[in-house]
Formats: sequence, C-alpha cells, structure tokens
Amino acid sequence: MKLMTFTQVTVDGVVQGNGGRDENRSGGFERGGWARTVFDEQAMALVDQTYQRADAFLFGRRTYELFARYWGAKAPGTSPIADALRSRPKYVASTTLTDPQWTGSTLLSGDLASALRDLKAAPGGELQVHGSGTLVRWLLANDLVDELTLLVCPVVVGQGLRLFPQDGPDLALDLIDSRSFPKGVAVLTYRPAGRPEYAA
Repeated sequence: MKLMTFTQVTVDGVVQGNGGRDENRSGGFERGGWARTVFDEQAMALVDQTYQRADAFLFGRRTYELFARYWGAKAPGTSPIADALRSRPKYVASTTLTDPQWTGSTLLSGDLASALRDLKAAPGGELQVHGSGTLVRWLLANDLVDELTLLVCPVVVGQGLRLFPQDGPDLALDLIDSRSFPKGVAVLTYRPAGRPEYAA
C-alpha cells in the first residue's frame, strides 16, 4: 500500500482545530473552525472521493479519538466519509491508548516504523492519514510517506500548532498534482524527494 497523508492547513501552516471552535483548545487556542466555511461543494466532493478510495486508515491518538466520537456516531448511509471509515481497517499509532473501541481498529504501539513498513508491503492501494499533524511529521522524518497532500485554506490564523516546527528536518518535494476550488482551497500533492538543494 502507498502511505498517503491528507492535511488541512492554513496559509501560515496551522493544523490545529480546523473543524470547530472547540475541537482542540490546547495551548489556549481560540481560533478553531477555520476550514469549514471555505470548503465548497466541489472541495467536499474531492474529500469524499478521497476517503472512499482508501484501503485502510492510519491515525495518531488525538485525531483517532476525535474521528471516533464524530464519524463513528454517524448512522450508516448518512455520510460517505463515515461509511468509508466504518468499512475499512483503522490503525492507531499511540503509546498512551490501550483499548481502541471503534470497530475495525488496531493499535500500533511497538516498533511503529517496522509495523508501517509491513503495512506498506501488504497488497492494496492507499493507507491514508488524515489530520494527525504530529504523526505526519514523524512519518516524514522516517521516510515513510509516499505522497503528501496539503489542502491549503485561504486564511491566516496567527496562532496554534503548525504542521512543520520552526526547527526541524528539511525535505525537498516534487509537485505531482495541484488544483483549486471556488472558495480558495488549494490542493497540492507532493512526493518526497530527499533533501533540498541549496544555492551557494
């Protein structure tokens, strides 16, 4: 399977609290809900299609618990995202979660890199990561990501957790697809390409 990440991010790189004001207030964050108003019908159709083509999902603990509460409570047939999540295997990378309750979930708590290499070697199409910013950073640092898709929302939030830290590993990216939607969401898909080249 190809490991593919999908991350909603602001122009200034924030990933915290995209879905709602009270979704994640850690660190005193008060500007949640920045993505909802900019996802028009076309952008949402792309998101629905993305979830539907997944063979399996991988989450960090915080995103897993959020998704289990929200999407796990949806009745069958009411949402293509919820239906995809319900019907596909879900893997959780966590050292603190002990008993994932969402049906079809498997905890990955030992040697995560080895477990993910085994999953990637299994037959199938896409092992998708949605949200899970901390996990995405770790996956990139460990050369486990095949494609990185950023759904860049046309807003500068000015505070909150960012996808990439101020000081971290560097990475070159090859742009393999890009598109934009009427309300300004830009979808950029990259393939990791080693270290960047720096001008003399």
